[in-house]
Amino acid sequence: MFWNIRYKLQNYKARGKRLAKYSRWAIRLLVLGLLIDLGYIWGSMPDWHHYERGPVQKSMFIKTYEYQRATDKKLPSLRWRPVALSSISQNIIRAAIVAEDSRFYQHEGIDTQALKEAMEYNIENYKIGYGGSTISQQMIKNMLLTPSRNPIRKWHELWLTLSLERNVSKGRILEIYLNVAEFGRGLYGVDAAARHYWGKSAAKLSMNEAIELAASLTSPVKHNPAARTKYFLKQKKKISRNMGL
Repeated sequence: MFWNIRYKLQNYKARGKRLAKYSRWAIRLLVLGLLIDLGYIWGSMPDWHHYERGPVQKSMFIKTYEYQRATDKKLPSLRWRPVALSSISQNIIRAAIVAEDSRFYQHEGIDTQALKEAMEYNIENYKIGYGGSTISQQMIKNMLLTPSRNPIRKWHELWLTLSLERNVSKGRILEIYLNVAEFGRGLYGVDAAARHYWGKSAAKLSMNEAIELAASLTSPVKHNPAARTKYFLKQKKKISRNMGL
């Protein structure tokens, strides 16, 4: 019996050593993978000067839509008409900030308070999600990344957003975002949206029209000023309340 106990102890020690060895290798591989990924992020950093100045370029989402329509002619034609921030009504600028990122001018790309609130909501509702994305993060996602919602994409989005905020002004970030945000199937940017829904330029949007565009940002294909779904009307009411109207 004594030898049996001794054998078991030796077996446990051997297993512990193997586990420790595997753990050390796992940590090394994890660190190596992290360093490789950081190198990839650094190497894929864009030249921010191209984003700070000049015409707003097509986003990855717009390019993807163009590809989809090339293979499916039933989709609506692309409607996109980028304009300068000075040609966008202050009504939609204010409504978009209130709807999507109320602390846009206070944070440096990542709204830690919004992330905390989103995490608490997900835990309370047994939901696996992200949420808490700032306008800067959404601009990065639209311009440089894909619609994927996996952790690796979010990790890349984080680093790119921090770099964006250090190199591009808040006004320019807002200008790009408002020009590439989706407002319906194949409908991108506030000016194209204003012309499609109300036959006017983005510079002439009323407060009510601006709130309706902002209300469609979370799910523009299903919930927009034309569909007027219950969810859309609920979002519109929420934004109006948050704006003190």
